Amino acid sequence: MAGHRRRRHHVSRIHAFSCGKASFQGEHSLIGGPGFSRIVYCNDPERVEADILSYGNNYVRTTKYTLASFLPKSLFEQFRRVANFYFLICAILSFFPVSPYSAVSNVVPLVVVVGATMGKEILEDWRRKQQDIEMNNRKVKVHRGEGVFDHSKWRDLRVGDVVKVDKDEFFPADLILLASSYDDAICYVETMNLDGETNLKLKQALEETSKLNEDSSFQNFKGIIKCEDPNANLYTFIGSLELENQQYPLAPQQLLLRDSKLRNTDFIYGVVIFTGHDTKVMQNSTAPPSKRSKVEKRMDKVIYFLFSVLVFISFIGSIFFGISTSEDLQNGLMKRWYLRPDKTTIYYDPKRAPVAALLNFLTALMLYSYLIPISLYVSIEIVKFLQSIFINQDLNMYYEETDKPAHARTSNLNEELGQVETILSDKTGTLTCNSMEFIKCSIAGVSYGRGVTEVERAIARRKGSPLHQELTEEDVHAEIAGGKPSIKGFNFVDERIMNGNWVHEPHADVIQNFLRVLAICHTAIPEVDEETGISYEAESPDEAAFVIAARELGFEFYERTQTTISLRELDPASMIKAKRTYKLLNVIEFSSARKRMSVIIRDEEGRLLLLCKGADSVMFERLAKNGREFEEKTKEHINEYADAGLRTLLLAYRELEEEEYNQFNKEFNEAKNLVSADREQIVEEIAEKVEKDLILLGATAVEDKLQNGVPECIDKLAQAGIKLWVLTGDKMETAINIGFACSLLRQGMKQIIISSDTPEIKSLEKGEDKSAAAVAIKASVLRQIKEGMESLTTSDENSEALALIIDGNSLTYALQDDAKDMFLELTIGCASVICCRSSPKQKALVTRLVKTNTGNTTLAIGDGANDVGMLQEADIGIGISGVEGMQAVMSSDIAIAQFRFLERLLLVHGHWCYRRISSMICYFFYKNIAFGFTLFFFEMYASFSGQAAYNDWFLSLYNVFFTSLPVIALGVFDQDVSAKLCLKFPLLYQEGVQNVLFSWKRILGWAFNGVLSATMIFFLCIGAMEHQAFRKGGEVVGLEELGATMYTCVVWVVNCQMALSVSYFTYIQHVFIWGGILFWYIFLLAYGAMDPSISTTAYKVFIEACAPAPSYWLVTLLVLVATLLPYFTYASVQMRFFPMFHQMIQWIRKDGQTDDPEYCNVVRQRSIKHTTVGFTARFEASKHFEDTSETH
Repeated sequence: MAGHRRRRHHVSRIHAFSCGKASFQGEHSLIGGPGFSRIVYCNDPERVEADILSYGNNYVRTTKYTLASFLPKSLFEQFRRVANFYFLICAILSFFPVSPYSAVSNVVPLVVVVGATMGKEILEDWRRKQQDIEMNNRKVKVHRGEGVFDHSKWRDLRVGDVVKVDKDEFFPADLILLASSYDDAICYVETMNLDGETNLKLKQALEETSKLNEDSSFQNFKGIIKCEDPNANLYTFIGSLELENQQYPLAPQQLLLRDSKLRNTDFIYGVVIFTGHDTKVMQNSTAPPSKRSKVEKRMDKVIYFLFSVLVFISFIGSIFFGISTSEDLQNGLMKRWYLRPDKTTIYYDPKRAPVAALLNFLTALMLYSYLIPISLYVSIEIVKFLQSIFINQDLNMYYEETDKPAHARTSNLNEELGQVETILSDKTGTLTCNSMEFIKCSIAGVSYGRGVTEVERAIARRKGSPLHQELTEEDVHAEIAGGKPSIKGFNFVDERIMNGNWVHEPHADVIQNFLRVLAICHTAIPEVDEETGISYEAESPDEAAFVIAARELGFEFYERTQTTISLRELDPASMIKAKRTYKLLNVIEFSSARKRMSVIIRDEEGRLLLLCKGADSVMFERLAKNGREFEEKTKEHINEYADAGLRTLLLAYRELEEEEYNQFNKEFNEAKNLVSADREQIVEEIAEKVEKDLILLGATAVEDKLQNGVPECIDKLAQAGIKLWVLTGDKMETAINIGFACSLLRQGMKQIIISSDTPEIKSLEKGEDKSAAAVAIKASVLRQIKEGMESLTTSDENSEALALIIDGNSLTYALQDDAKDMFLELTIGCASVICCRSSPKQKALVTRLVKTNTGNTTLAIGDGANDVGMLQEADIGIGISGVEGMQAVMSSDIAIAQFRFLERLLLVHGHWCYRRISSMICYFFYKNIAFGFTLFFFEMYASFSGQAAYNDWFLSLYNVFFTSLPVIALGVFDQDVSAKLCLKFPLLYQEGVQNVLFSWKRILGWAFNGVLSATMIFFLCIGAMEHQAFRKGGEVVGLEELGATMYTCVVWVVNCQMALSVSYFTYIQHVFIWGGILFWYIFLLAYGAMDPSISTTAYKVFIEACAPAPSYWLVTLLVLVATLLPYFTYASVQMRFFPMFHQMIQWIRKDGQTDDPEYCNVVRQRSIKHTTVGFTARFEASKHFEDTSETH
């Protein structure tokens, strides 16, 4: 039934849009020229001419690699890393005699590490491939000839195909609309996936194709479309349709874009003009920017530092070797006789000592390569991947209402979450819910609605009034008494006008007209469902809230037909709902320039009425002299509503004379059918003539509610020392009110307002000389910034908190090169920054300014397509998976469902990830320096001859098996402080912001510990074993036994060092640490049992030499204790007398004092930074204010 009813709609008769008309003047004359060369043969894609054009198919690929490109591209990605490239060179050199170890033992670890990383790349790309397969295999109905439509996959569509798309389906390619289920060939399109806007867009086909509204109509349909070439512009389109030798211009009104969805229309027919990567949505898709964390960037510097150390010690060693070699043979006497310098190769030839030194330098470069951890990159990638799984599976960040968990879309930035200094947040849909609720109204000068907004509660708290508690309780009782379930979009409580009681009010006739305007003046469409009743599809959440409010208050809009609108109205006389139908003559639509919307109707009594709703800034000036009866009271109420954070609109009406209406209608229809460029302006001028002499009825107030937990989250983030900026497109008053609601602003905080909304500037903007206006605005902005700087100096002396509020127009000038540094200095000095009326580009520019000029880690959070630039520009982009589409989420690094989850994401996961990755990298460098320097010391001992102290496979497997798994366990599982205590002591987060765990001091401290460990291991082993009998038979140790003993000591020391460093043991860490040591012994047994040609110097070294010798076990124990003693002593002293903040909290936990309020408060005082925003700061400020008042 609904479908049939809609088929008869003739919406173009009443709407003010252009009805698809365009002209061949101007841009359309470009068709056929450069950039406008596409030719589409409609309903004939197999035509010979179409084959010659060979446009691409509709297959879309978002993968990084193809089967052919994977190997070369992936290998290039791997060896672009300096460390991997260095190891590749070492692997190549290992096939030459200059190598100190065998080629196989060097190549295998490199293949394992590079292979593991490439495996991860394959896995990630396979997931993208799965998404592509799902998208490309979706089905759509395609015309197969003879008027028959059959299902086909999206991927098989060709340019020229005619498709049929049903209600709530996505468009499979860019289409030109031919016809729809409406006789007027209009359709409603949701573009949420493209631009984040939830309101529906109205599209209309050409009149000439509108009759093709049945499958059979396409049996003989043929046409040629000539249009622009593929481009990224979503909002323009130029083309022409040739039908029966007649040319008809095409405009954006006929263009349906891929990934848009058909709404409120049973079906449409369209012809495919752009496919696959030619579609506008794919032309707009850009590769996300490559982001790297600060820790990773510093890690690169540490690796470069280790490279320089490696080159330096190789250079020093080769000089000493060169000198020794040159002195080996003097006067026939051989100094190092065992090298046979009189009969040797070039590597030890005293006559060619410089060449020998150079070759020794290459040998040393390869030998000391163990200073650089080959498995570091792959280990970090594994750890970050596992960390991101923990983030995804955290139930505390799961939002049950929408069934959305947190989703780390990239794992590259985990540790960056622990270093954020500035958060730049969108407002609508991020801090607020983006679901409007009708909560108050003013009718006939009387304010109705006892609902309490978040802002009102905040104001009541600011004033210390108990009022908000009383109101809240009253609301609860009223709702319980009503017994009605809550209705989305309606949070209105006032028994004076609910349940039909408005008929007893003094101005019942005004209330009746007010509710009638609410029910009629809109473009919403009713959807009748037998189970759930009537729901509404509206262009905006505000409009839906108005229609729902009218229904709940007795005026139910239930049907929109051809040119009528039908209501069930409460009749004041009989108190029975009666059906009334109004003839809908014209709709003058809302636009951002007009700031109002009107409809002209004829009621059942034959009266002509103009019903209008709009912003107070344009409505008050259009009131008639006799229509201002309630003006003063309504203005008061509007100000109160704005202070309560509500969005307001005025409602008014007037009665039209027949003659006046006929004249307007004639001019209006002529203007609508114009094809000139200034058509819209002419339509507006004609509308101005009739939208006057209005009679004021009242005002509406809707609330965009704050999300749950937003004030508490902001307060906790402020205590952690993180600054929050709000960048919003809303007007200044609304943004300020939301600022108060979420405690970014408070009473007593001085506001620096930089605005271009002054009478002088407005008058200049209206003038002819635009350049003079621009100069004046800039001068005004600079003056206001300088005044703000003076206030900043004064506030520093008085310790007063400041808030900066700036509008979009002023921001344009504040971001210019000659003003931005001063503007940034002002913002840094302010506790809160709110940018109003900001464009998407301005949001991105502000983010870039903060990121590049301060060097701070920035986090941007938003939910709409207008936030994409900001998310991509920031160091970390967080997308809110809310109601504004998926564009922000698809461009983000991490997606969460609610703003409040940011608290846990940063203070818990951010802190843990930063600590884990920092500790892991420091430990990696420690264990490699400890190992590498034992090689260097042995080289010194062996006069830099290039002889390795260890067996080839000992060298190769050190990083891969014996010491790598405990580090991965540290990076995944270690916790210095539990999640609960992370949130209890938020200043702990500053350890990441100040980078105390990965500072150069800490890195060099670990490097020194590594050198010290190597020194202790080598010299204790040499001292204990060099001259002593090793076994019962009196044999002294050889290179094999010394190497095995030193290696055993290294494995024990680095693994026990790990055990000392771990704060939070799990059974996995125990298995990896002690299992790594055990595995070394098993390996030594198994490898030593192999044929001597394979095991070489390790042949039976453990079972025959080391294990039976008590000194082997004694030396291991002695070296272990002696090497770890310095670190243990330092750590004990530091923790007892100079504890870091997390260590203080660990003491509290271990002593069982986490529940001792006094002791906890002492520690928390060190934790809670002196904050200037958040409700904690507000409470402290109010206490200070009270204390000051009492003293006076």
